[in-house]
Amino acid sequence: MIFYFSGTGNSKWIASQVPTKQNEKLISIAEEMIDLTNSFQYSLEDSEMVGFVFPVYSWAPPAIVMEFIKKISFTNYNNQYIFFICSCGDEVGLTQKIMDEIVCKKEWSWKAGFSIIMPNNYVSLPGFDTDPKELEQKKLDDSVVEIKRINEILTNHTENCFECKKGNFAFFKSRIINPLFNKYQVTAKPFHATDDCISCGLCEKHCPMHNVKVENKPVWGDNCTSCLACYHICPRHAIHYGKATLKKHQYFHP
Repeated sequence: MIFYFSGTGNSKWIASQVPTKQNEKLISIAEEMIDLTNSFQYSLEDSEMVGFVFPVYSWAPPAIVMEFIKKISFTNYNNQYIFFICSCGDEVGLTQKIMDEIVCKKEWSWKAGFSIIMPNNYVSLPGFDTDPKELEQKKLDDSVVEIKRINEILTNHTENCFECKKGNFAFFKSRIINPLFNKYQVTAKPFHATDDCISCGLCEKHCPMHNVKVENKPVWGDNCTSCLACYHICPRHAIHYGKATLKKHQYFHP
């Protein structure tokens, strides 16, 4: 089984490429977390592979992904191959170390972990915008080659294989900036729609947390992960995050 979380489609595309090769079912982490009846217990087949695919938010896994992994338990665990793949615009900081810390008290551990560079989608702070179109296309082209290479590693059940692009100043980014990001940026309060909104409902349809309801204009609830799906999917560019996204661009995985 492949668990995934995705806002603008990068990680969902990666997750969709793994089951194609590995014959595993795809499960949305957001849907599992929203389900109030979920026991978070999953039964494993002897030869089953388990993967977690997610984006990197401010040089760490999204809070919803970390919470989900902490909640889950596996029955019939017998040293099955468990891995993670994270998507990022450039680098992932201490994501690999954080993933190790999350499972340190569980009966299982990671056999492999990878980062894949994908087009950037973070636009909610000054100085951050989507990639130029030429770079965006190059990242998309390169990702096709990279996921094929990773699938070969997964097929061979190669253990202790970790290829995560840490980058510079990783401790500062993951341990100092990320907690501030989670405290001050993971909120729907700044989101609003301008009069360009046509009430098409795409923002509601594509919100992985079902946190947006269109009532003439979109209204945001309190269960926001700041994935920015609503901003990037809007066909009229009518949704903004305060003033931070004015004159910025949009990206959604094709």
